[in-house]
Amino acid sequence: MSDMKSLVQVKHLVKKFPVSAGLFKPSKSFIHAVDDISFEIGFGSSLGLVGESGCGKTTTGKLLTRLYDPTSGQIEINDPKAGRVDLATLKGKDLKDFRGRVQIIFQDPYESLNPRRTIFDTVSEPLVVQGLGNITQREEQVATLLETVGLTPASSFLFRYPHELSGGQRQRVAIARALVVNPSFVVADEPTSMLDVSIRIGVMQLMMELASEMGVSYLYITHDLAVARYMCQRIAVMYIGKIIEKAATEELLSHPLHPYTRALISAVPVPDPTFQREAIPIKGGVSAPIDPPDQCRFYNRCPFADNFCRDNPHPPLEDKGGGHFAACYKV
Repeated sequence: MSDMKSLVQVKHLVKKFPVSAGLFKPSKSFIHAVDDISFEIGFGSSLGLVGESGCGKTTTGKLLTRLYDPTSGQIEINDPKAGRVDLATLKGKDLKDFRGRVQIIFQDPYESLNPRRTIFDTVSEPLVVQGLGNITQREEQVATLLETVGLTPASSFLFRYPHELSGGQRQRVAIARALVVNPSFVVADEPTSMLDVSIRIGVMQLMMELASEMGVSYLYITHDLAVARYMCQRIAVMYIGKIIEKAATEELLSHPLHPYTRALISAVPVPDPTFQREAIPIKGGVSAPIDPPDQCRFYNRCPFADNFCRDNPHPPLEDKGGGHFAACYKV
């Protein structure tokens, strides 16, 4: 994918958190939450970022929305007026203007909405911050968007409070809040994981329809490969701060290359008692991301690792053919 065809382009992004060494002592150790990752997201497309808890998915999403400042690296977005802009360097008014183009949907609809604010106040807040419209125009715009996300009639929801809504309705409010300023890019951090299965598919279908109608690109963060398959054109797999495989969705799920990806897919249940999937016998548990050694992050758990993997740095993410990238010396 070329620069002109990508809306978001992340280059060598790093985020390290210092580990406290005690009162008045400088930190000497760091949590490598995101460690030298690169990827692209095209206009109107979606990338699924998958992996187990603690691998750096949410930190990546917060970096892309500048809720966290990166330690190093670039986060470029294609601006129709200014060309490619590096979000990692924006400050002041430029950063405020950028927030009108990039929004985030948080995981927990019970925690992400202020219980003291009405639905109108919550959804219209981005308009107020960006100085868009007057009170009448904002009310009309919020009402229209609530109808769009399925909260009908909007007049019965505008001045209610979050505790008066169900979990699915709250998440629809969160989606409306993210889309009210017509962003070009949305980070969705496991937006359906806190919802009942019975209403999860409705919210997912809503997000896909809005993406198609409004031309929104998504970074869809999830630990569920089935959700990623349903929602995303491409998938990137993270492990302890590194992207270790990325490809088109069906290609990655049908022909996984990295041992960790193969282990993830082998753990997905299949609704057929006669189907036998090959098990990948990975070892031990996830290593702590504090000052990890300069070798493959998956080395201690990999059933195929050898001395070459031990004695060399973490393998680069290389194209193994047809746009299927993997970071492994053995594939």
